[in-house]
Amino acid sequence: MISKELLDILCCPESRADLILDGNFLISTDIKTRRRYRIEDNIPIMLIEESEQLSMDAWKEIIMRHGINIEDCK
Repeated sequence: MISKELLDILCCPESRADLILDGNFLISTDIKTRRRYRIEDNIPIMLIEESEQLSMDAWKEIIMRHGINIEDCK
């Protein structure tokens, strides 16, 4: 499990947007890049080339599930 302290200092390496923890993934709050970074053995894999770009619908569903207003995502 990723600690709140670590999550507070991590950001998306591509867009510098905040990240949210969603299961074993960190999701970028950037609407343009919509990156998902996996977590393996409690270590976030923060390489852009190892990430996945989510579809707009999948990204929106995750963002809304976490109570984030999509209008606030840049």
